[in-house]
Amino acid sequence: MRIAFIGLGNMGAPMARNLIKAGHQLNLFDLNKTVLAELAELGGQISSSPRDAAQQSELVITMLPAAAHVRGVYLNEDGVLAGVKAGTPVVDCSTIDPQTARDVAAAAAKQGVDLADAPVSGGTGGAAAGTLTFMVGASDALFATLQPVLAQMGRNIVHCGDVGTGQIAKICNNLLLGISMIGVSEAMALGNALGIDIKVLAGIINSSTGRCWSSDTYNPWPGIIETAPASRGYTGGFGAELMLKDLGLATEAARQAHQPVILGAVAQQLYQAMSLRGEGGKDFSAIVEGYRKPE
Repeated sequence: MRIAFIGLGNMGAPMARNLIKAGHQLNLFDLNKTVLAELAELGGQISSSPRDAAQQSELVITMLPAAAHVRGVYLNEDGVLAGVKAGTPVVDCSTIDPQTARDVAAAAAKQGVDLADAPVSGGTGGAAAGTLTFMVGASDALFATLQPVLAQMGRNIVHCGDVGTGQIAKICNNLLLGISMIGVSEAMALGNALGIDIKVLAGIINSSTGRCWSSDTYNPWPGIIETAPASRGYTGGFGAELMLKDLGLATEAARQAHQPVILGAVAQQLYQAMSLRGEGGKDFSAIVEGYRKPE
């Protein structure tokens, strides 16, 4: 299949690589010429604009940083909707607010184009390994069309409901993730301050009722999980600025729905403080450093 893939950042590039490995022909667009060149060496074709990439494609996939980028890539005069043919399926894998997903889908529908939102979970490691979870908001027919292709980039492809529900699932999941990471950080730091061997504490938590993904897979304390960013200076993984963005999406959506998210708002402020300290480029698990005593 000829696929337009637009947005080749830390997540998009490995996703595109997996599609190329699966035998698809990719029309690629990104502002980063280095990553374009790398993917071209694997067989991808470089396009001059989102419109150019979409014109000759049977499917369009986008993976972009924020809602403003999604609106621009789809709605600008050189955007996807200026080039895509009616009837071509389109899926946006960015993490944005549900209303933007619905607005862009409505604009696409006016041109006979069915758009799905399909944000992902699993991080850069999951993107590289092809084990992402896709949370898909789409019609039944569009989901059936997209599922085989998404399965070449992910392991768990979930139909959440109509367009926009994929974003709802993603922001609710990341709201909980941000909160749970702070909880694990507080517990680990308290145990350390009180004098327990930190590895013993981690083992107890991970075999007891406090166990969660933030403790047993992505523990924020250095030396607990060898593969976690905490054991490599909080590099790689999911940046604190991205967590701050997602918490902002969640708290804004909650405001619009008149739904309290008290812990979510506190988590957002803690990550905002981390960003203001100039630490937004670190993995989000580095939030633990705010609780640790200087050595």
